[in-house]
Parts: sequence; C-alpha cells; structure tokens
Amino acid sequence: MRDLSRMYLEHFGLKERPFTLVPDPEFLFWARPHSKAYTMLEYGIASHAPITVITGEVGAGKTTLLRRLLSEIPDEYSIGLISNATGGRGELLHWVMMSLGQDVPQGATYVQAFRQFQDFLVDEYRQGRRTALIFDEAQNLQEETLEELRMFSNINADKDELLQLILVGQPELRELVHRPHLSQFAQRIASEFHLRALNEGETKGYIDHRLTVAGAERQVFDEDACILVHAACRGVPRLINQLCDYALVYAFAEELDMVDAGVVREVLEDRREFGVFSDPDVVLGPNAPQARPRAPKPAPGEAAAHQAAPDQAALDQAGQPPAPDAPAAPQAQPGGAPAADGAPPQDGTAPGGPGPDGTVDENVFYGIWGERKV
Repeated sequence: MRDLSRMYLEHFGLKERPFTLVPDPEFLFWARPHSKAYTMLEYGIASHAPITVITGEVGAGKTTLLRRLLSEIPDEYSIGLISNATGGRGELLHWVMMSLGQDVPQGATYVQAFRQFQDFLVDEYRQGRRTALIFDEAQNLQEETLEELRMFSNINADKDELLQLILVGQPELRELVHRPHLSQFAQRIASEFHLRALNEGETKGYIDHRLTVAGAERQVFDEDACILVHAACRGVPRLINQLCDYALVYAFAEELDMVDAGVVREVLEDRREFGVFSDPDVVLGPNAPQARPRAPKPAPGEAAAHQAAPDQAALDQAGQPPAPDAPAAPQAQPGGAPAADGAPPQDGTAPGGPGPDGTVDENVFYGIWGERKV
C-alpha cells in the first residue's frame, strides 16, 4: 500500500503534516485572541492570582496554549495537571494528589488526605517553590467541586497564598462559575479571558503559518480557498486543521500544486453528511468563491506526442551548425545508413527537422538543448 502521507508531503515540499489534530505548541499561531489569552495565563502565574479562568469554544486552541505554558513555566513551580476530573467531594482531592505525584495511603479519611495535601503545600513553600493546579476541560466540574477548590485556595502562609488554580474549559465554564451559589468563587477570579474564534484574515495567516512551520516554501492555499475554509470552519482552529488536511490529500490525488476553491468545495461536498462544517454559500451568500475551471489534462498519448514535437524556434535553432564542443549526433541517411559525425544528412534536411516526407523522428529531438531521448 502506498505511503500517502509521505507522498503528499513530498508533493507539496513539506517536512511534516501541517494540519494534525494533536495540540502542538511548535505550530502555535499568535493570532490576537491567542496572544491575549496567553498573556492572561502568564499574568495569573506571575501575579500569584488565586484563580485564573480561560474559556473558549471546542477546538479553539486552549489545550495548545496550556502546553505552551507548561513548557515555559518557571522551574520554581510544582504543577499538577488534571484533565476531565469527575466526581464529588473527596474524589477531587485524590485527583489533585495524584497530579502532584503524592500517594494517598489506602483507607485514609478525607481529613487525613487533606492534611497530607496541606503539608505538601507548606513544605514546597518553605523550599521556595509554589504550587499551581491546572484543570483542563474544567466545564465538567460540579458546583460542589468548585466550592471545594475555593477552599483549597484559602490555604496560605502569612500573607502568601500557597496554591494557584488555573481553570480552562468551554463556554459553559463561564456560566458555571458565575452562578449565584458560586459568588465567593467568582470573587476570587483575578485573571479571566474568553478565547474567540479566528476572523477571516487570521484564518489565512493561521493556514500559511502552519504550512511554513511544516517546511512549505511557497503558497499552497490560494486566497479563495482560505475564504471558504474560514466560512466552513467558522474560524475554529481544530476544524480548520481537519478541512485543510483533507484538502491537501484531495489536491495531491488530482496532482494539483495549489489548493483552490474547487478543491475545498469537493471536500465540503463529500463531508456534507457529517454536519461538521458550515455551508460557505449560506455563510457568505453570493460572495462565496466558486470553483474555477481548470485546464484539462492531456491524455497520455497526447502528452507524449506534444513532448516529442519540436517548436518552430527549436527547428530554427537546429538549422544552425553545432558548436565544436557539442557535435551533432549521427543522422540517418536515406536508406537507413547513419551520416558521418558532424556531417549533415544527405537528404538536405536540417538536424531535428522534418524528413523528406514531412515527418519528425519521435524518438530523438535535436533542439536548442541538444539531443534528448523522448
């Protein structure tokens, strides 16, 4: 079976796939919303904010920002990363201790586990280290869980708080933390930002940036293709990655060097039943870019005949005597005998030109570039 991933990378001059669904900080594009969101994350860490909340739609790039933060966070921090934490009171504490590499003795009560957690925070502080807990997909937390986290954030030593909380999740998290029952939690949020989708210009920049990081040295998606991608994906990076990856495969299959509006529309038509992408004609109306007709590809026989036939300029050039360091190849004489080296054909025709019957030898072409086998 063909290794299509490697083949399409070679076709477009890429070193790696530019549009995968795996969050990769190396491909992070600093669009304005992502730059602001990351600044708020940095501010929350640097200012020792008790609670930082970052929200955004599914696929907006929140996890990618978290991975970037984890790669740059100062060494004096002990970080606990908790993804998709579920359960109520007591279970959360076990999630937290496990994320910090602390084993809770089997059969320990909640009070004993909490005391162990508190001792860990105090010991880290004494060693000049701070502790931060990062909750990804935090919209899945329950009200009582958030209230328990607020109680965790109250642990302090003198004037310094020993624990920082960073909650990252979908828009439902904003609604959750601002419920009346969680007013005390909301009041402790010192850094907050909602990550919006990309606009049309940012989407084009996002596509070009990822291709450049992957090794592209030329434009691969034309402007109309980028406009359709933005409309179909509503500016959501994860959907942009999906659609662009499909488009590259389709363009490779059709031996196209550029992804145009026609390729994007083909992908959208084939993926219509899955309902993931929006209809760009509905989003953009009459302004939606349409597929442009492409030049038909010649049939294999036509391509060979076209390649074998010399143009008039080549024939004119071929009529000139060859340079001394590039002697003409032997030309067949009437009756099939080859001409002597450097001698013109005895039938009076020019090298590479048509013979007495008006035909051209399809196997050898003598043109401005010298002899070339077809």
